[in-house]
Amino acid sequence: MTSTLIPLLRQRRSQYVLGRDLALPQDEVDALIRETIRLTPSAFNSQSSRAVILFGDAHLKLWSIVKETLRAIVPAANFASTDTKIDSFAAGAGTVLFFEDQDVVAKLQHDYAAYAENFPIWSEQSGGMAQLAVWTALAEVGIGASLQHYNPLIDAEVAATWGLPASWKLRAQMPFGSNEAPFGEKTFMDDAERFHTFR
Repeated sequence: MTSTLIPLLRQRRSQYVLGRDLALPQDEVDALIRETIRLTPSAFNSQSSRAVILFGDAHLKLWSIVKETLRAIVPAANFASTDTKIDSFAAGAGTVLFFEDQDVVAKLQHDYAAYAENFPIWSEQSGGMAQLAVWTALAEVGIGASLQHYNPLIDAEVAATWGLPASWKLRAQMPFGSNEAPFGEKTFMDDAERFHTFR
């Protein structure tokens, strides 16, 4: 079997030691992320996925929001590890914020009532595909990333800070940057526990 996709999926890994030395100019990274999301499939071609791409001070602002939000709820005695973790994301070059537009979902539910209960699920699936596609595209050009989920704790302040529509529901945050540490070995569960093939 010859595939160009499988090696890329192997290359996509969680990178927690990020730097700011991007392999591409910011404009090219921005364009790569936009085109990747644009080409990601969605139910009924609804294109419900939205993204906010942060660089520089905007990127640092996001992780400041995360840190101060967590500082208010994590006991002070336990905050050191949280502080270190958030700093590791801020050390990167940027962050992609992934959203799903609930107005799109609601319109589909109205227009196709027979499938109404499925559209929120299909929206989440589309968002997940967009996240994987962007992560893989970044990995292909030598940019490390990880996927984080500080929503819904930060939702209101993120929306207010960047003036985002109320219908945009934050689903994930992807800090990215240069790979500043090697990846550990990835392990896999036994195929027999995961797959069945019938002929």
